[in-house]
Amino acid sequence: MSVETTRDAGAYAGYAAPSERPPFGSYAALTALFNGAMAVGLAAARRRGRELPERIQPADILLTGVATHKLSRLISKDKITAFARAPFTEFQEPGGPAEVEERARGEGWRRTLGELLICPYCIGMWISGGFNLGLIVAPRETRFATSVLTGLTISDFLQIAYKAAEDRGLGGS
Repeated sequence: MSVETTRDAGAYAGYAAPSERPPFGSYAALTALFNGAMAVGLAAARRRGRELPERIQPADILLTGVATHKLSRLISKDKITAFARAPFTEFQEPGGPAEVEERARGEGWRRTLGELLICPYCIGMWISGGFNLGLIVAPRETRFATSVLTGLTISDFLQIAYKAAEDRGLGGS
């Protein structure tokens, strides 16, 4: 029995009915893992002589922001990456262009990972943290990767705009 189900009368009792209660123990552990990974990454960078920059350049913020958006959608919504989410999720319905809607399944860690994997906002924090650590330890490689994802995002928006123009009778082919 998980920690979440044995604590019906504790600090979580008023939050939601036990059957509707999120897996708080797994959430807390995942939060600690993220913060620990960031701390270890920063400490490792410092040991290698890589310090935090005095300030982050606007171009890097833009690149990592757009790339984080795109990679979070690729991981959490893309049809092609459904194979990676499938052990933790259940298909619900088609979503946006080339996307699917899923829900997390299972209990405890399985459900927690499912929720992380289907939530672009949730996984975005992990991705952004990784890109920002990458800018410290491998800036050229990170800028290249974020540029690829940013270019793909721009292309996606252009594809959607082109399709909308076609639907209004304004497009070519």
